Formats: sequence, structure tokens, C-alpha cells
Amino acid sequence: MERPEAFANIWLIFQTVGFILALDGTAITITSSEDSSSSTYNLSEGLKETQLNPASQNHGSNGTTLDLIRADLDFILPLMIEYPKCYWIWSYRLWLLEEGNKRLEPKVAKELWDQELVLAGKMLARDNRNFHGWGYRRRVTAELESSKLNGKSMVELEFIYTTKMIKASLGNFSAWHSRSKLIPRLLDERNSSDDERRQFLDDAIFTDAYPYAQSVWFYYQFLMTTLTNFVGHATITPRFAPEERSEYVTRQLVNLRDILDGAEDCKWVYSALLEYTMALCEMEERQPRDDEMEDCKTWLAELRKLDPLRAGKWHDLDSSLGSFCLE
Repeated sequence: MERPEAFANIWLIFQTVGFILALDGTAITITSSEDSSSSTYNLSEGLKETQLNPASQNHGSNGTTLDLIRADLDFILPLMIEYPKCYWIWSYRLWLLEEGNKRLEPKVAKELWDQELVLAGKMLARDNRNFHGWGYRRRVTAELESSKLNGKSMVELEFIYTTKMIKASLGNFSAWHSRSKLIPRLLDERNSSDDERRQFLDDAIFTDAYPYAQSVWFYYQFLMTTLTNFVGHATITPRFAPEERSEYVTRQLVNLRDILDGAEDCKWVYSALLEYTMALCEMEERQPRDDEMEDCKTWLAELRKLDPLRAGKWHDLDSSLGSFCLE
């Protein structure tokens, strides 16, 4: 896709604006060619002072810094609308806002970030699966929640937002991903009990309603990972005992078998059955039983038929299954 010439010079724009911001509040006058050496010296000293001494920067609610940042945010907005998946534009926009954090009063900087949250919503309304927009929204909310902007938690509001976006488009992988990032924090901030967390998990797992939706299965994988591989990252069920985790996975395997009845041509069910049968064996630190091994081989055979393009993956799984039994 052909891009405008401005994109080729984005680094030059970046440097130029940064240079102007650095000089904000520093008086430089070049009156004649005879004074050029002196002016160059003053320019260097002014730049050094501005970089090393924050007090020399303009932290007011208006003036050169705020005007420049707003002007450039406005300048790149049409480019963002025309090229919504261009990394450079999103990154440059964040850089401008971060400069605002350094150079403006917190109240003024927060107003800029508030406006960006509205913009992120509008960009996602135009293309609700734009992962640049989703990543940008997460970054904006993180800034708005930060202490330097006197922020407060937005996790409840963002969770509601992901619900709305998923209802509008079930296949919105980015919305599901953002939701998965929010859930551990959501439950922690609600001070959820173990029973409430278990109920949340029960309510969240609804693959039986959409057995052919790939996005739902990816979300299901995240939910199950909080049980099967919970060490070292945020989890929904931090206080579940090992036997509780095993019991839950066993119950899910029963549910998956029920889903398979009527969805025999759905590869996601076979893949989940295979993955969590082996996970259960690892959790319980035991070898697969004979009936489990037979089921796994049957599911692998079905996967080979339903998804022949991933023959190498199924071959590796078959080898892993054999190695598992030899350990």
C-alpha cells in the first residue's frame, strides 16, 4: 500500500517537534550573521538548561508547549483516519502525550489523555478489530489511572466496554484479549471470594453456545490456563487448592464431551479435549490411563481429518503423547 511522503519523513518530524519542545521558554534571537557564533552558543546552552532543569520548562495551562502538542495531535488525526494501522502514527501520538506529561500541569495533561480515550473509542467504532486501537486504548486508560494524573481505576468501565464490543462482534479477538487482561484485576478490586470467583468462571465459560467460534475458544483457553498453568502470571483463582483445580478441569472435560455430541465436525472441541486431558495428567502428576490414551489417539485422528493443513502439528502432538507415556 502506497503511503504519503510524510511517512517517509516521520522521524524528521519527530526530531523537529522534540527540538521545539525542548526550546519552549528559552529566548533565542539571531540578529545578524556576525552574531551567529554567539547565538549558536546561546542555543546550545538554552537547550542544555531546558533538558536538565525542569523548572525552565513551561508547565502552564497554555502557551507554546500546549499549543504545539494540540496542533500536532490535530495534524496527524486525518492521517490516522486514513491509515489506521500505521504503527508510526500511533507511536508518535503517544510520544506527544508523554511529552505533555513531562511539560504540562497534571490537570492539563489529563485533559489531553481524556480526549484520547474518546478518540480511541471513535477509532474502534470505525474498525472494532483494529489491534492498534485496542492497544492504544489500554495505554490511554493506564495513563488515566496513574497517580501522576491523579487517576482512579477504570477496570469496571473497561470491562463493560469489552462486553459491548463483543456483543457487537463475537469474532473480535482484540476485545476478548483486552477482556482477559482486565478479569484478574476486576476480581481483585471487587475483593471477590473464592465462591464468587468460581461462579465468575462458570459464567464466563460458554463455549457450548458457540462451538464453531474460534475467538470464543481462544478466550476459553485463557480461562482454563488460569487453572492449569497459573504459576507466574495473573490468575482468576489464586487460592484454589490443587484438588479443586483438578476437579474443575475434570468437570470441563465432561462438558466438552457433551458439546461434541452434535458438533462432531468441530476441530476446536477435539483440540480442547486433547489439551486438557493431558493437562489433567500433568496436574495430577500421573501417566494417562489406558482409556485416556485411546481417547487422545481418537481425537488426534479426527483432527488430522478435519485440519489436514496442520498435519505437522498433529504429528508433533502424537510424538509428545508417546513421550509423555514413557516418562
